[in-house]
Amino acid sequence: MPFTVAIDGPAAAGKGTISRALAQRFGFSYLDTGLLYRATGRKMLDGAQPVEAARALVPEDLDAPGLRSAEVAEAASQVAAIAEVRDALVAFQRRFARLGEGAVLDGRDIGTVICPEAEVKLFVTAAPETRARRRHAELQDGTSFEDVLADVHRRDARDMGRSDAPLRPADDAVQIDTTDLDIDAAVARAAEILNDALARG
Repeated sequence: MPFTVAIDGPAAAGKGTISRALAQRFGFSYLDTGLLYRATGRKMLDGAQPVEAARALVPEDLDAPGLRSAEVAEAASQVAAIAEVRDALVAFQRRFARLGEGAVLDGRDIGTVICPEAEVKLFVTAAPETRARRRHAELQDGTSFEDVLADVHRRDARDMGRSDAPLRPADDAVQIDTTDLDIDAAVARAAEILNDALARG
């Protein structure tokens, strides 16, 4: 029986790092669903219509260069607010969630919309200033901390305020606040939750 782990949360909270670590530790498949939106956003920046780009997306598009840039991140947040884009990517994610023995998916609406029946749901969050510091350290492209923090606030407002699948914890999600946790402690907490769920069967 496939085992699905849904991990949601705002940008730079640490959900991707935690998700990859859990997938490796438990031998599960891993999908960074944000890359689906980043790849669609990249195509939009290249002149494609967002909905058409989302419908034509193939796994190889997730390996395109430059998907982690600030420009593509902003485009991803824009296309994610389009209901037709989201619809086009839902089936891809749901198929992935039931691959093999188990799968870890991270994003904005995995536990609430994509996989509401997931065996484990986590909501990973952190203070905006903490997330901005992390993202600023990742970028290393000359973008100022103030601009990164403003972008974090913009994306939070858009992701939480959209009418279609807003960012929020699922009712049965376990919240992990990483503001004062290092990555090892955050992964250990998440692994403990998974182990408990697997033990319950």
